Amino acid sequence: MSEQPVLRLYIAGRTPAADRAIRNLEELLKDAYGDEASYDLEVVDILERPQLAEDERILATPVVIKKLPPPVRRVVGDLSEREKVLVGLDLQDS
Repeated sequence: MSEQPVLRLYIAGRTPAADRAIRNLEELLKDAYGDEASYDLEVVDILERPQLAEDERILATPVVIKKLPPPVRRVVGDLSEREKVLVGLDLQDS
């Protein structure tokens, strides 16, 4: 991939589902890109930053949004189905 992916994972508190989503996404990104310098991941707790959730029209959590490279893509859930996450976020090299 030419452009470094920029992702934002929205959670609603540190619940078991949120922890699972964080762990699953970090493992997936590490497998796909190696070190953390190859991608940008921000975890946003909407209970602490509700305006960000409103701005992004977050209706369910956990949800990850790929901001860059375009197009913007979203995947909702605990992100345990790796293949669906890779395809859904368009992170696979073609």
